[in-house]
Amino acid sequence: MTVQTADAAAAVVNCQPQGSLSLAGGEYTLQNNEWNSTAPQCVTATTGTAWSVSTANFNLSGGAPATYPSIYKGCHWGACTTGSNLPIQVSKLGSATSSWSTVQPASGAYDVAYDLWTNSTPTTGGQPDDSEIMIWLNSRGGVAPFGSKTATASISGLNWDVYTGRQAAWNIVSYVLQGGATSVTNLDVKAMINDSVGRGTTGANAYLIDAEAGFEIWQGGQGLATNSFSFNATQGTSGTGPIGQITGFGGKCVDVAAAANANGTPIQLYTCNGTAAQSWTVGTDGTVRALGKCLDVTAAGTANGTKVQLYDCNGTSAQQWHSGANGSLVNTGSGRCLDASGNSSADGTRLQIWDCTGGANQQWALPS
Repeated sequence: MTVQTADAAAAVVNCQPQGSLSLAGGEYTLQNNEWNSTAPQCVTATTGTAWSVSTANFNLSGGAPATYPSIYKGCHWGACTTGSNLPIQVSKLGSATSSWSTVQPASGAYDVAYDLWTNSTPTTGGQPDDSEIMIWLNSRGGVAPFGSKTATASISGLNWDVYTGRQAAWNIVSYVLQGGATSVTNLDVKAMINDSVGRGTTGANAYLIDAEAGFEIWQGGQGLATNSFSFNATQGTSGTGPIGQITGFGGKCVDVAAAANANGTPIQLYTCNGTAAQSWTVGTDGTVRALGKCLDVTAAGTANGTKVQLYDCNGTSAQQWHSGANGSLVNTGSGRCLDASGNSSADGTRLQIWDCTGGANQQWALPS
């Protein structure tokens, strides 16, 4: 594979089926990645992370796409960009955000999609073996993700159809944006990875090795373009612990109401269902996190009956928790225990803080 360097002052064209261009000083790589066709394809890089599919006229009907021209950060089949911070173990991922602006022609059959790969080890020179997480911003021409639709989800303030399946040696999940879009800004990719962990598709102990964004093309393709792209991942400063369900009174799970991640979303008891709304990361920094935010005592209250909620992580004692006696989970700021209100185990029972009593409605099994 030949890797060219794109000159910021002039357009650079690459027409090799597996050719690559180094962009933004090596921070990103643009790859032709034509793998299911021999028809001509060229990509053109201009400045920064801007690029286009400058030559393409594919004509496939169904099956796998002809190609996936894409920009990536991290390590793709052993070819690594510089300064990516990847790989990062999924359970230790502190943040992952992305912005992407695209141009989408009115004709053709294609999707506009991220492709995130996780692997059981930090590096691999071949096919990753844990999971493939696709995030579809849009599509046209009747194309559909691999697998079958199994759920809908609200993640990062957007609504998605969720498709899952199993390839020969790895799991695959695709999040298809309802209504479609040509761009996203500060997409919370970590929340989507957490959702995949909660569904059992991605392993918490696996490693995020790269993030790609491009166009799977079946028909046409010329004119597809990226105006700008960024992906930034960081490792948690304090490290994180296990990820999984927190079960309590009546065998029910600690649940984020409606799987929403807006500040102030209520935390409740609910029948365990394996969704991201019930996937909690117990941090070594004292936080308990889901959907990219923290388990929080409303308004940093300390009184009996103060409800708990989901809120931006801010380092305050309202978001600090530790294990207490009899399986309790104690809020450091108030010294009171996480409690199922009304001594009820019904779905929708709000969680609150209350004097620690050792009662069954204050006993919680944390992920291990």
